[in-house]
Amino acid sequence: MADRPNPPASPLLAGYAPVKGVADELFDATGRMRPVWRRFVERFLRLSPEEIEARFERADLYLRDAGVFYRQYSNDPLTERSWPLSHIPVILHEAEWRGICEGLTQRADLLEQVMADLYGPADLVTQGHLPAELIAGSRQFLRPMVGVKPKGGHYLHFLAFEIGRSPDGSWFVLGDRTQATSGAGFALENRMATGRAFPERFPRAYIHRHAGFFGAFLQASERLAEDREHLRATPAILTPGPSNEAYYEHTYIARYLGIPLLEGEDIVVEDGRAKVRTISGPQPLGALWRRIDAGFADPIELDETSQIGTPGLMEAIRQGHLGMANALGSGILEMRAMLAFLPRICEVLTGKPLTLPNIATWWCGAADARAYVNANAKRMMIGSAYAVNLPFDLNATTALGGQFRGSARESVTKWLEEEGRSLVGQEAVTLSTTPAWSRNAAGEAQITPRPMTVRVFAARTETGWRFLHGGYARIGRSEDPTALAMQRGGSVADVWIVADHPVSQESLAPEKTGRFLRSDPGILPARAADNLYWLGRYIERTEDAIRLLRAYHLRLAATGNSADPRLKLMRSYLASVGYTFEKAIPDTLLGRFEMAQGCAAKVRDRFSTDGWNALGDLLSTARRLQKTAKPGDDAARAMSVFLRKITGFSGLVHENMYRFSAWHFLSFGRALERADATTTLLELYAAPDSPEGGLDLAVEVCDSVITHQRRFRVETSRDTVLDLLALDGDNPRALAFLMTRMCDLARRMPYAMDHGRPNALMRALMQLETEFSCAEPDDLTPERLRHLRHELGQVSDLLTTAYLR
Repeated sequence: MADRPNPPASPLLAGYAPVKGVADELFDATGRMRPVWRRFVERFLRLSPEEIEARFERADLYLRDAGVFYRQYSNDPLTERSWPLSHIPVILHEAEWRGICEGLTQRADLLEQVMADLYGPADLVTQGHLPAELIAGSRQFLRPMVGVKPKGGHYLHFLAFEIGRSPDGSWFVLGDRTQATSGAGFALENRMATGRAFPERFPRAYIHRHAGFFGAFLQASERLAEDREHLRATPAILTPGPSNEAYYEHTYIARYLGIPLLEGEDIVVEDGRAKVRTISGPQPLGALWRRIDAGFADPIELDETSQIGTPGLMEAIRQGHLGMANALGSGILEMRAMLAFLPRICEVLTGKPLTLPNIATWWCGAADARAYVNANAKRMMIGSAYAVNLPFDLNATTALGGQFRGSARESVTKWLEEEGRSLVGQEAVTLSTTPAWSRNAAGEAQITPRPMTVRVFAARTETGWRFLHGGYARIGRSEDPTALAMQRGGSVADVWIVADHPVSQESLAPEKTGRFLRSDPGILPARAADNLYWLGRYIERTEDAIRLLRAYHLRLAATGNSADPRLKLMRSYLASVGYTFEKAIPDTLLGRFEMAQGCAAKVRDRFSTDGWNALGDLLSTARRLQKTAKPGDDAARAMSVFLRKITGFSGLVHENMYRFSAWHFLSFGRALERADATTTLLELYAAPDSPEGGLDLAVEVCDSVITHQRRFRVETSRDTVLDLLALDGDNPRALAFLMTRMCDLARRMPYAMDHGRPNALMRALMQLETEFSCAEPDDLTPERLRHLRHELGQVSDLLTTAYLR
């Protein structure tokens, strides 16, 4: 890019003053704006602060609508927080990025060699290049992996490197991420959000895209999954589940790549082969992109306390039937102490120095620990880029300014006090700064420098390591570089790799090579089907409770008499299923919302973000209204709000889902729960001795008032109500309709026919469908309705036995 004078001065840049002795991404050491930033800055400064804020709000709105969040850990339960996007991207030129990637390619190959040696001949230890106590004392070194040859021949498949720019402008490595590397999915979402803020042709046409990187990794994963006997064995992502802070990313990547998202319980190992438990039976599993810590993967051979792993998974890996990205035990490479030895190991193994150095690190052996700390105490406190590993806790490492913990802190403090010094926190490294949008004490918008690091992602492909063009930058909330973490108020930014000319626009779509072939919709794990089934049941059960509570409060408002027989009967029924009336909006109702959300959280990759957001909005609205709602009209109005929102959720998820197996189980759960609720309602209010007004209540709760008026034009009677709510095949709340509905859904499920005959589930439903298509109102005695609930319970058991175990 041509070197031009800095853009004209702007009030937005008036407060931008790079820190002395610190490299800055916007300005070079001479105070001139870096050429790669100029075109962006010139256009940005033409915008008014109001226009900028509006653009940033579009980006934030996209993130909210997409459901992007991160989990914040505290003493409270896991809490979701808005995604903290720093809207101004980090911009690097493609030539500089190419140099970074060349250096990291060398490092990736080196890490592969170290991994192969540690779990193979162990020459690095026996020859003294790595301390035996460092490796043996680490919980990340997994002895069951020793001697195991990984499927595909490689241990490492997906890596990340945390890098920073030093004061002289060069780049260095702060750490290697080899265990359960996160951030790539969030990098995609950062790009999508930033594109909302800056949609113009420049910069979009000049920025390298991400899709090609993920497409190459997907192809590599599919090849890793193949074997001679199961050419169509599937690759999948292994997640710890919804409680993990990166779970949103796991679901997003699974949807983006179109591969299953599995938890440990989804997998079973039989005869050394890993298989996915699906509704169609066990299906071969060829490779896993592991997003759980290795120690939790197999409770038999690794951590026996693990509840998120799969028994026997290690054996499947040992026999070479299951590929793992990255291999179990790769967490050993993440130890900060490893940084102390990589420069020498690189020279030993390759004959060359590290092209991209890492942060200077020293290992203190037990014999000279005190002498080393005493000799370097002053150096440790002056803010240089050093890290120290302590021999009395082989896994404890501190970068300068980090916090010592437990006996390590006490010991070092004591040593320093003996020398007349004290332990003080300092900067671990001197990081470069990058522009960030902020407001000063007067509330005025401005651009200020903030410390940053960049996470670079690398994927192994058939042709070698391929790097994501861009990455995931962490931005400090102030000049303090220790405040980079989101848990401490830091934010994240998109990383643009900019070319001098428009770049090719890659995508995940395969090149058209012939006639179009429709792809398989994929497998449905039994756990996912189970959660979808119960999501349908919980949503329907909650909607039923909302309708009952609304009817109760409307009658309470009309009569003012809580002793009314209808109200007493309703309270009795609601109490039997856990509802109390201490609050106008019972805690149990909120609990049902939370249970539905819990099921939905486990299958977020199966339905739309709009549906997830609608469910979250329902729960937050219920929590808000519970604080103010009073019995009677007020509570009835609140229930009407809930009813509109829950039916909105049902419409978004149920009606818009692809009619695949997932939709069948969700729909079956709703139909079964609705049939059970209607049966219960008729048993209570259509009995010969039911209280006056009970029949009207049944019709109202079943949302069939207008239909009854149009069909019968008379007041409700037991015959008209039973005909409408039990035997009418055109009423979506009638039992006859629901029996036919369940029968149709079951017919679409795998193995509905067993050797030419309906399976047990189909036979039970066909009998009920036939009965209700031929019954008369007089046949539906209270005893028959009571027994019907038992039969519906048996239907649920048959479904579970056939598909959900």
